[in-house]
Amino acid sequence: MTARAEETVRDYYDALREGDPLESYFLADDSTVKFGIGEALFGYDEVAEALREQTETTDDWAVESHRLVVDDRGPVATVADEVTMAWTDLESDERREFETRWSATLLLADAEFGDADRAGLDDSASAGNDWLFASMHVSTADEL
Repeated sequence: MTARAEETVRDYYDALREGDPLESYFLADDSTVKFGIGEALFGYDEVAEALREQTETTDDWAVESHRLVVDDRGPVATVADEVTMAWTDLESDERREFETRWSATLLLADAEFGDADRAGLDDSASAGNDWLFASMHVSTADEL
């Protein structure tokens, strides 16, 4: 279990490096969004499917965090980071590398949100994660 949002972010980076499943880090809710370098995903189902495909079609990930900032504010945390990412595309055998900027919002899995309770907080296959990504945005200034 991860008690702090920062631990969840670092665990996510480790899981990415190791080729482990990533969907359990995300809130299982229609409101979940993930913007990647070349994609816009809306809803947990789209996010989970894209992450499974990414895990199956890429390998040899390098993830180097340079400026991780995490602010826990009760049941919500914000994240910003600059990350060097590299991986091998298994279909083309091409090595890809980007200098990226990350921002995200995480929700504490067992938090009470009153009338705005999210069923996904209880239903997420969170694999013991105390914090779940509700949104993630990864961008680059590099030319694709």
